[in-house]
Amino acid sequence: MGIPMSPRPARVIDLEARRQRQQARRRLIRLAPELDGLEMVYRLGGSPDTLYGMPLLAWGLREDGEVVGLVPWMETLTPCQRLDDDEHGRFVGYRDPETEELFETAPEHKLMELEHAAAYFDYEETDQVTLIQQLPETQGTHALCMDDGDAPWQLKQVFGWRLYSDGSVEALLADERRVEETPILLGDPCLYPGHSRHRVVYFFQRQIANRIRREDPATLEALALMVMPDDARP
Repeated sequence: MGIPMSPRPARVIDLEARRQRQQARRRLIRLAPELDGLEMVYRLGGSPDTLYGMPLLAWGLREDGEVVGLVPWMETLTPCQRLDDDEHGRFVGYRDPETEELFETAPEHKLMELEHAAAYFDYEETDQVTLIQQLPETQGTHALCMDDGDAPWQLKQVFGWRLYSDGSVEALLADERRVEETPILLGDPCLYPGHSRHRVVYFFQRQIANRIRREDPATLEALALMVMPDDARP
């Protein structure tokens, strides 16, 4: 007759701690600008047979070693793989418009560039969130800024991007009252991170921003629907 086995002690799994560790592994630790015209390709649910292209602003190296393309999308500088919505866009891949090649992962030269840069600029971790890197804005991206209360929205040019030690990325906007020299460059005291002053910041490509400035009726109608609270929509 065998000896009864003692029950195995229960092992408590902290799901929240595991989720935080996974998120930390996916945080951005280094950026590199995209200067050769490579694009993100995506499709919309309403026209699944049509592909759309959008220029990549930068590439980002995550702590887990993955390199992702980045585009100003909705309210943040967004990894392309995060586009997974039929209404707003679903990521398909990257494209070289010169060769028309479509590929799923970052090119090898960007992976090498980011890995070497991250190894060279090996910042010591601190308890406080610190500035890691700044990139100039190269595509004419604009931000629609909205504040609390009845304050009117503002359409402001983006002048650069900041990467912080927690992996967050902030757009740099200009306080027109503090502009002392032009053109405005990174490091100028008139620049501030968008979310430090504005409740909501939506990003637009230069073409859309120009349509808003020209008060194009169709663009303004779409903009009104976008900023209207859900409970106020018909």
